[in-house]
This record gives sequence, C-alpha cells and structure tokens, in this order.
Amino acid sequence: QVHVAESGGGLVQAGDSLRLSCTASERTAGTYTMGWFRQAPGKEREFVAGVSWNDHDERPSYADSVKGRVVISRDKDKNAVSLQVISLKAEDTGVYYCAADRSWIVLMWRESNYEYWGQGTQVTVSS
Repeated sequence: QVHVAESGGGLVQAGDSLRLSCTASERTAGTYTMGWFRQAPGKEREFVAGVSWNDHDERPSYADSVKGRVVISRDKDKNAVSLQVISLKAEDTGVYYCAADRSWIVLMWRESNYEYWGQGTQVTVSS
C-alpha cells in the first residue's frame, strides 16, 4: 500500500501563484506516474496535470484548461512531485488530489488508471 500526501493548499488571492506538493510513502524510482486532479464545489473531479517516468524518459501531461499556467515537476530525492500554478483564478478553487501508480500511464486524465490517492488539499482563490 502506497500512501500519498498532499500539502501546500490554502487561501490565496486571485493573480497569485501557488505550489502544491505530493509525496509518496515509497521510493518512486523506476516506472511511476503521479498526477493531480481537482474538484470544484458542485462539480466532477477533473484532471489537472500528471507526469510519467521511467529510467530513461519523463513525460508531463496537462489539461487544456490549465495549460500555460501550470507546471508539474518531479523531485526525485523526495519521492514527490510539485504542481506550480500561476495567475490563480477563482475557478481554480477546489480540493486538489494527488494520485499515483506504479506504471507508465498514457491516459493520465483517466482516474481509474491510478491505484493510490491522497486525501486532498483545499485551495481557495479569493477575488
């Protein structure tokens, strides 16, 4: 069982930037995928960004709705990935969930491809 923990949420102002972190409870060397999803109040959970890696390659993926404002990056030493969001908008408000899987995922937007999920961290953007 892998435990995945998010951190970095909170109350921010529109236009600000925010960095979320997701840490896995095991070494994420080898083949792995970690992704971020979010759920706004009253809406379905949606994909934000993800990254798959193996010993030779690393590939990020972004939802069209956030492309250009979001960067996902991997911290190998901490078994973690971070999500940097710039120019925050009110519609970025929601619970942000991290997900992980011990595989290379092609369709990173598909929730069922991830085996392990965090509890979520709340991000509230005040306008």
